[in-house]
Amino acid sequence: MMLMKWIINDRTLLSLLLSFFVTINVFASNNDIENTGSIYGKVTASDGSPVQGATVLLKEKNKTILTDENGEFEFKKIPHGNYVIQISMIGNQTIEKTVVLSSAKTSVSFQLKISVNELKEVTVSNAKYKTGNVSSTLRLTTPIIELPQNIQIVTKGVLNDQQIFDMLEGIQRNVSGVQKLEHWDNYAYLNMRGTQLTAFRNGMNVKMPWGPLTEDMSMVERIEFVKGPAGFMLAAGDPSGFYNVVTKKPSGLNKGEVSLTLGSFDNYRATADVDTKLSKDGKLLFRLNVMGELKNSFRDYEYNNRYSIVPVLKYLIDSNTSVTLEYTHQFSQMSVIGSNYAFSKRKYADLPVSFTTAEPNLDPTNINDRNVMVNFQHKFNSSWKFTTQAAYFNYSQIGQSIWPWAISSTNDSLMQRGISIWDALGLNKLGQMFLNGEVATGKVLHKILAGVDMTHKDYYADWNQGAALGTPDFNIYKPVYGTIAAANIPKWDRSLDIRIRGVHYNNASQSFYVQDELAFFNDKLRLTVAGRYSKLSTIDPYSGNTDKSKFVPRFGLSYSFNKSASVYALYDQAFVENPGADWQGKSFDPITGDNIEMGIKKDFFGGRWNGALSVYKIIKNNVLTTDLDHTNSSGQFVYSRETGQQQTKGVEVDIKGEILPNLEVVINYAFTEAKVTKDSDPKVVGNQVAGSTKHIQNSWLSYKISEGNLKGLKFSLGYQYLIGRSSWYIFDNSQNSLPDYFRLDGGISYQTGKYAVNFNVNNILNKYLYSGAPYYGIYYWQAEPKLNSRITITYKF
Repeated sequence: MMLMKWIINDRTLLSLLLSFFVTINVFASNNDIENTGSIYGKVTASDGSPVQGATVLLKEKNKTILTDENGEFEFKKIPHGNYVIQISMIGNQTIEKTVVLSSAKTSVSFQLKISVNELKEVTVSNAKYKTGNVSSTLRLTTPIIELPQNIQIVTKGVLNDQQIFDMLEGIQRNVSGVQKLEHWDNYAYLNMRGTQLTAFRNGMNVKMPWGPLTEDMSMVERIEFVKGPAGFMLAAGDPSGFYNVVTKKPSGLNKGEVSLTLGSFDNYRATADVDTKLSKDGKLLFRLNVMGELKNSFRDYEYNNRYSIVPVLKYLIDSNTSVTLEYTHQFSQMSVIGSNYAFSKRKYADLPVSFTTAEPNLDPTNINDRNVMVNFQHKFNSSWKFTTQAAYFNYSQIGQSIWPWAISSTNDSLMQRGISIWDALGLNKLGQMFLNGEVATGKVLHKILAGVDMTHKDYYADWNQGAALGTPDFNIYKPVYGTIAAANIPKWDRSLDIRIRGVHYNNASQSFYVQDELAFFNDKLRLTVAGRYSKLSTIDPYSGNTDKSKFVPRFGLSYSFNKSASVYALYDQAFVENPGADWQGKSFDPITGDNIEMGIKKDFFGGRWNGALSVYKIIKNNVLTTDLDHTNSSGQFVYSRETGQQQTKGVEVDIKGEILPNLEVVINYAFTEAKVTKDSDPKVVGNQVAGSTKHIQNSWLSYKISEGNLKGLKFSLGYQYLIGRSSWYIFDNSQNSLPDYFRLDGGISYQTGKYAVNFNVNNILNKYLYSGAPYYGIYYWQAEPKLNSRITITYKF
């Protein structure tokens, strides 16, 4: 513990950083760096089609990368000499070639002795848990192990094995310190390092006050969790971090798959993924993902029926230039929002998990989430690349929410339910331009990143029409449903456009940033120096137009003992929008924060699995908390207020990959100490931050039989364990703390040829699991389903 306190002391770490910087300046000029160059290559199938995801090993450096969507790879800043390049894929023999690097760049090509059909099977069955590089949407070209930051990736293999269908279904178990808080079954609320994570999609900040609609995993390739501020690469992110959903793109291969799922609570789901070429020359590529799902619940009168359609076109203008157009339409028809909460004056969890406040004849809530993205990329040469992308999001919600008005003061069994309109319209306009490049000045190598981000977000919400639902004698312990006539259910006035009747939140930002990653001592030591200037604008009827601007710096240091182990330290700041408005319609000041972090990363056994350890300290200002003094017309606490400061310290450990032959794991642990250090209410200073958990430990193990009669059979088992949970809504260090949480899940799958079947069981111990909070003398909570299961059959073509 003494070591941890010393590490996360900001003054000590800043002194170390300054000492390192001085050392670099003194000794860099004396360092005799060898001449370096790059090894570029391409891997194709027997018919010339590019091979994506092949493992490329530079033996002498023990450095491993994967081929991109064009089958290409490149090792940069390699000293001149002789090297052996090894290409391998599951199901195909290993190929090796010797390469002589004696100039700025050497090229080599590989052709696998495998047919296109065989390649399809290999590609879709290679369900690896570990990857060494971030997606291009994060703008970074440095391998994860060399980055001065903790970035964890949830791969498609993990999503498939755990049968995760959206961001609300257990995604948090795969990254240290991430937890899911209550939700309304339409958008994800994930917490990490003491606060809510910002939602990104393909490198763009898509967060709305309530939205957008959580992504269905049928359209998702991977999910990247970036810890700490991200001003150095994305210019918009909470000091605690963000998650970036990377959607599927055309691969250049003709392949596809269809699946059918049956699950508990009348869950019926079908998906299709078609990946193909539309032109003979292979320049016009197309991918289509569709999903349809009917899903009831373990609670009566609760449902969420969804579909999504995601077509993507990619045109390869030439070998260095491409343009990608992606359209997403997600639709959800769900039961009345808020019916998944239970309420009691007595204690948490004293009602059955099936309890609901809904009625069978309430109108549904309909959500349409449409967006279009366009991405243009151009490589000037092997060292410089330009990318620009833009997106437009249109989120439309027409529905209502339900919440109790009161529980009787004389009989705590009786409740008066309230219902209110909840219509919303979210319009996001996003644009980015950035340049990646490499250049050498003398003996120092520079990796440059520079760009501009622009956002304009409007969100309109109408929850200001409300009325009582039924009579005040609804017995929560002996509920009787179906007694309210349709004529007695309130109808809402929607004669005016929501832009007129709704509360308007507006946030806009313009950010300019530049980063230089300097490499010394033959790329063993890397110094990152970055700066970002941001201008944030808000518009509200209370204070009019408000503009805030700030320049924030970033310093990072990473040292590689070898190509499989490194240590890092960084100092970072954040300055980001604070969406929403208070009860008067007044916008909030931007979030500001400081982050100090140190860590170590290690790849084992040629990169088959890796581990990461990080310690950090975050100070965050202008934090929003629930406004307990003002409600809407239905008595709901829908408003926030701007408060003071929070401080979070912690330690995080992540292990993932194939630790033994055929045994893949995801194991993580996080200790988080999050406290309120300043607040307009002095009584809460020193409290644990609402929604934080002191100890989170997750494990997921998966073993696949690779030989014999049972070849293709896989067994999986995992748990989630949370200790020291605070309620997410209000927390006062009292007996209202939530109990410890333990959930056990498992699965069995089998794959042979083009067919696969996957059977998962969740909450094997059939526990009553929930999260919740005290609420003006009432406890409220949201229960999870008890023992439940789903089975998916997949056919690949």
